[in-house]
Amino acid sequence: MPGDNVADDSTPFITVIVPVRNEARCIANTISRLSEQDYPPDRFEIIVADGRSTDDTAAIVQGLTCRVPNLRLVDNPKRLSSAARNLGAQLGKGDVLVVVDGHCDIKDTQYLRKLASAFERSDADSIGRPQPLEIHHATPLQEAVAQARRSWFGHNPNSHIYSDREGFVKASSVAVAYRRRVFEAIGYFDESFDACEDVEFNHRLDSAGLSCFFTPDIAVHYHPRNSLKGLFYQMGRYGRGRMRLAAKHPGALSLPALAPMCFFAGMGLLAIAAIFLPAFGWAVLAGLLCYTAAISAASLPALPRLSTWRSRCLLPLVFLTIHAGFAWGTLTEVVRISGEKVRVSIRGRVQNDVRTN
Repeated sequence: MPGDNVADDSTPFITVIVPVRNEARCIANTISRLSEQDYPPDRFEIIVADGRSTDDTAAIVQGLTCRVPNLRLVDNPKRLSSAARNLGAQLGKGDVLVVVDGHCDIKDTQYLRKLASAFERSDADSIGRPQPLEIHHATPLQEAVAQARRSWFGHNPNSHIYSDREGFVKASSVAVAYRRRVFEAIGYFDESFDACEDVEFNHRLDSAGLSCFFTPDIAVHYHPRNSLKGLFYQMGRYGRGRMRLAAKHPGALSLPALAPMCFFAGMGLLAIAAIFLPAFGWAVLAGLLCYTAAISAASLPALPRLSTWRSRCLLPLVFLTIHAGFAWGTLTEVVRISGEKVRVSIRGRVQNDVRTN
């Protein structure tokens, strides 16, 4: 691929898809970083799909179009990230399509050039990247969230998004860039998903026998949630998405996805049982002690990487919020799916009785 921002027929055209909703705090920085890329400006485009933001996101992006000629703002009436990704893929003209969220920090001006190089030297169908949460000027809580999510106890241990080793891997949750042919082979993102739409898409990519090359060269830093409430809500969405994924692709269900729900549901049932049979109280105490020991074991390696005592004190609470939020999301989705199956079964029986009579 030529350098010095000179394009020829071998330079892939890249469509950067930016799904956003209420990202006024971060979107200007993200767009600025993309516009400063050392890549031929006539060989890439930035499509921001705005999900009817209620803040100034759309106005900020629209204002930036005056000085970023390859920036395009499109309306996403469905508001979901899955729909935004599809709009970008359908409206974009890229040979390569990469998803960059509105709250990302792309510090490397060679990002797009390195992405194109990764596709060229691997000949892969998709490219995966690390997505660390460490950012400059992080609050103590954000520091704690970043370290907790990097830990084996705060994230799916089968994921590669915190890895620094290059090579071919399963797309799972790490693939973020795709050749156009991927969409032609497996279709688009499933718009019934309001979370984990990327995991579901990547699961289909793996099932189709397509390849994913992981490289730390194109790492992107994400902004961690700045409140426990926001973190709980985020993890709840992830939990619901994982259960929706399992309902559509049963083979995608994993033990790490079930563990938080099983633990919290089990502890709740034991606590209720202890009301009637006090002996169960010992089981509750044992469970709490084991959980505390696990949090302590996961926290100790992270403590030296935290800069303040406040962030160190917050770390156990962050672990608890991650697990409780994910458990709540998975449990509510299991209840919803089960209720839907019951309603469908009852409706079928009623219709059958009507036909019979």
